[in-house]
Amino acid sequence: MTDTPRTRTSPLILLALASATLTAALGISIASVLLPTLSRSYGASVSQVQWVVLAYLMSMTVAVVSAGRLGDTFGHRRVLLSGLAVFVAGSLGCATAPGLEWLILGRAVQGLGAAILIALPMSIARDMFSTARLGTSMGVIATMSAIGTALGPSVGGALLAWGDWRMTFHLLAGAGLVTFALAAASLGPGVARRRPTAREMDIPGTFLLMIAVAAYALATSGGAVRLPVGAAVLIPFAALAAVVFATIETRVASPLVPMHLLRDRKTGIGFVMNMIVGTIMMSTLVIGPFFLAFALGLNEALVGLVMAVGPAVASLAGIPAGRLTDRLGAKRVVRIGLAQIAVGLLCLAVLPRYFGVGGYVAALFTLTPAFQLFLAANNTMVLLDASPEQRGRLSGLLGLSRNLGLMTGASLMPAVFVAILGTGDAAHASGDRVAHAFSMTFTAAAGVALLALGLAAFSQSGRAAGTSDPAR
Repeated sequence: MTDTPRTRTSPLILLALASATLTAALGISIASVLLPTLSRSYGASVSQVQWVVLAYLMSMTVAVVSAGRLGDTFGHRRVLLSGLAVFVAGSLGCATAPGLEWLILGRAVQGLGAAILIALPMSIARDMFSTARLGTSMGVIATMSAIGTALGPSVGGALLAWGDWRMTFHLLAGAGLVTFALAAASLGPGVARRRPTAREMDIPGTFLLMIAVAAYALATSGGAVRLPVGAAVLIPFAALAAVVFATIETRVASPLVPMHLLRDRKTGIGFVMNMIVGTIMMSTLVIGPFFLAFALGLNEALVGLVMAVGPAVASLAGIPAGRLTDRLGAKRVVRIGLAQIAVGLLCLAVLPRYFGVGGYVAALFTLTPAFQLFLAANNTMVLLDASPEQRGRLSGLLGLSRNLGLMTGASLMPAVFVAILGTGDAAHASGDRVAHAFSMTFTAAAGVALLALGLAAFSQSGRAAGTSDPAR
């Protein structure tokens, strides 16, 4: 493994990568606040306008691994600029959409571009920054993701107050253009690559992975997508497609996902841990409002204010988490992050029941920085020893595993909460029952975090004693 010393242009490169991540994250969160307005504007139902959010998420999730593969094949700079061009085109299509169907189509195109913006910044950072600064760059990228998630609803709300919903997509188009200029100015041409053949592109594998991920995404959509078949059919279908995909990948000459990467203990478990933490992260977003509203009796404005604490803390914790990763080593910080996640989840299960909103906020101040510690360190650990030809795919798999975790958390954790609560109607349950279900759900989540900590210890136990490992 060789480092790439880029000192003179590193700040501008990091700014371009941070801007790409921020733009993609804004695309996820900014549209959620538009849904009531879109429902009124188009006379559409809630389930119909939810596709404005779902189309983006599903398109991005389905394409993220292929986006990484494209970067490895055609060059990261070229593919990143192409992704930005697709994102801008999708944004302008949304801004000028004559009907809801066209808006949803524009969001799907946006999501394809966003898949590249999610997949490539980490692999480019590994190419451009030395090992000693890799954790810091990962922390900056994680910070931009958190800032984009936190800013989206407030920026969207402000634009609605000043103008109309179309201004939101004009803003996203402008952000994409600024990022395009930054990336074009800062990123070099990279290594010239020959044009691959169709066989080398692994089209069957790409198609099967997209089918598997799309089926899983539909199964975990929480009923927002009305289909003639439900999760009981879609999840086994997704599993079957994944098995066929894995079988094909072991037989093709140039697989989309080389199976030896997943069989490697450190890398494979890194993806599993990433999915677990994504599941836990989403649980705080989808279950927290029920406790705040129905157990503590907060109104909508206060619920939103309390829920904004998490992303705000995350935006402040990302860069320190990256620097700590550089200082202590990725392996050690992964374990620290997972242990702190377990402690933070137990705090969330206990403190709010005794100290109300203050306890909830205190728990978030413990839990949210732990997420950033884990993400910066795990991303660094997975990418640190990767060859240049595989970094894009690994970055794409990191994005895929996190998105799969977010989708799992959006459906599985509320199901656990409802099972403990004993009713799907939290509004008519007593405050004590809601608080009890909330505490038990996050106690279970703490157990899952401890499982991930055990996986981290197992993944690191197989290293030969005395070998030099910069991830420590």
